[in-house]
Amino acid sequence: MAAKYQNFFKVIPMTASQHKVISLTRLKIACQDCSLKEICLPVGVGINEIEMLDDIIERKKPLSKGENLYRIGDSFKSIFAVRSGSLKSICTTEAGEVQITGFHLPGELVGMDAIADNIHPVSTIALETTSVCEIPFEQLDKLSEKLSGLRHEILRVMSREIKEDQQNMLMLGQKTAEEKLAALLMSISKRHKTRGFSPLEFTLTMSRGDIGNFLGLALETVSRLFGRFQDDGLITVNRKQITILNHYSLCALAGAGCLHEDSPVEKR
Repeated sequence: MAAKYQNFFKVIPMTASQHKVISLTRLKIACQDCSLKEICLPVGVGINEIEMLDDIIERKKPLSKGENLYRIGDSFKSIFAVRSGSLKSICTTEAGEVQITGFHLPGELVGMDAIADNIHPVSTIALETTSVCEIPFEQLDKLSEKLSGLRHEILRVMSREIKEDQQNMLMLGQKTAEEKLAALLMSISKRHKTRGFSPLEFTLTMSRGDIGNFLGLALETVSRLFGRFQDDGLITVNRKQITILNHYSLCALAGAGCLHEDSPVEKR
């Protein structure tokens, strides 16, 4: 898995095109709610450093639901930080079937899996109206040579992505249907909490069919499990709105341990 980042360490020449489309103040605010803070804030103590980052970040026009951010086989030029909305990544199996490989929420980076081969191995599609910040990778790599700590933060984000890939493989390969859905809900809950959103109430922007495709379950199984979880008092379901009622039991079912011990939900 780590081999996909092998080209990150080679020296890449700076490209000529740079886009300054976000003001310094807006960039600082934007970083509070997305993964840019993990790149900018630890090293952005000086105005000059923030301005250099500001120079290479482009705030893209919002994607409409169903619109591609990039497609399989597209040349790799940038990584993207999800500002708002959500995305799914898909690939095509040897049998020609579409397989969802991941869901991406606000504050997460996408496109890093294309670094090794300079070609996107998956297509990434908006699940709803979605805004992203584009970070040209050649310029980011060059800038990391100038800003102390930037490369370390980029590697830390890559390491986290590898860890999440490994956790997804475990979830898909060794868990029962109930454990898979519980693990997905706990993953989304944890990701919301990490970024300052409610870990107990959130909207699932992906369809039940998308969830089934990702988990390797039939649509009917996913729908039945949501009903069972609600009947068992683990969650409430109002269309796509999910409220976790019994965090500890859901976490135990997921087999992941308690992911947020400071949850306000008491053990039942």
